[in-house]
Amino acid sequence: MAAPQLPLLPRTAAQAHQARHVLTVPGDVELDEIEVLALSRFSATRWDVVPAGILPGNVAGAPQVRRAQGKEVGVLRVSRHAVMNGPYLPAGEGFDLGVPPGAAMAFDIVCHRERGEVPFPAGDRDGIGRAFAAGMPEREERRLVEWLVAVARRLGGSLRLDVGGMWDAPGGSTAQPGAGVVLTPDAGAAIDMTVYSDVWLDPQAAHTILQKVHPRARLHMEGKEWGGPPQGIADKPLYPGDPLDPELRKKLHAAADDYDIKALTGPRILDGYGLIVDLDVDGIVAVEISGEEKLPRLLRGLPWAEQGAVRYWVHWEPHDLVESQREFPSMELRVARKRAAELVARLAGAVHAAAGGEIADEDGFLVDPSEL
Repeated sequence: MAAPQLPLLPRTAAQAHQARHVLTVPGDVELDEIEVLALSRFSATRWDVVPAGILPGNVAGAPQVRRAQGKEVGVLRVSRHAVMNGPYLPAGEGFDLGVPPGAAMAFDIVCHRERGEVPFPAGDRDGIGRAFAAGMPEREERRLVEWLVAVARRLGGSLRLDVGGMWDAPGGSTAQPGAGVVLTPDAGAAIDMTVYSDVWLDPQAAHTILQKVHPRARLHMEGKEWGGPPQGIADKPLYPGDPLDPELRKKLHAAADDYDIKALTGPRILDGYGLIVDLDVDGIVAVEISGEEKLPRLLRGLPWAEQGAVRYWVHWEPHDLVESQREFPSMELRVARKRAAELVARLAGAVHAAAGGEIADEDGFLVDPSEL
């Protein structure tokens, strides 16, 4: 449970050009986790004011960072114009947040309000379009809202999103009716995982490893024979009125044919492959292996990842992709997704046990292998 000395969430904390979003989390969440999740997405993350509960040795440049005094809360800056204040009690000074029970701490996030077009009517898996029906957040606010949804999903929390105006405008006027929309992201909606490693497992080795997890795992490397370009293509213009000289056209096609023949008859270089597990009515789980240069932010400073890494992407492909992207999918889809999630975690764990490296969830946050 939250410590009793936490202050109530203040009623006014934003200016006219700012939006004010609130994240609530359960009592088993450590403040360090919030910081790490911010560092996972925003390179400028730093404590302007370090809250109680974080040891001095856990803060970069701790001697130079001011620590909170008395009931003062921490201030975590995630970008130039966005800060997260907290922790507070999950209750406001004279107002109700409206979040589900179970919250122990609240964080007040203030950023520039940047709104654009109305969302597509089809909706989205996380409910962002439903919340911002009058105009979707854009640029920095969009990135911040998407990160807050990912954090709430990861930590089992909820969000109160400022979708209208300030909760309390200067001069004492009250917030617009319905200005706050509460979202509780479904933790089971994001099940894909990725293993990043400096070890390349050849197809047969990966097949053997994954078959021990599920006997129906099979390599998916089938291709189709190519018979070359159609006959006579070098004699035809590219389009009606093509001014290219016929002899030059033949030379260009001949050079292209030589290049293709050299590539097809030379040594075969494997730069990617895949495996699949057919789950019948539940769809398939695929494992795609390839090189990757764009890594999660927390991996970019590691010596083994300086030149990129091998990416083992374990993901579920349901039969009904549209249903899987609904905010409130059918019970059949949720049951299938739960079964697939268990297999995704086991496959990712098996790959990590064999290749090492790090595991990231669908939102790019690192996952402890012991928690799979």
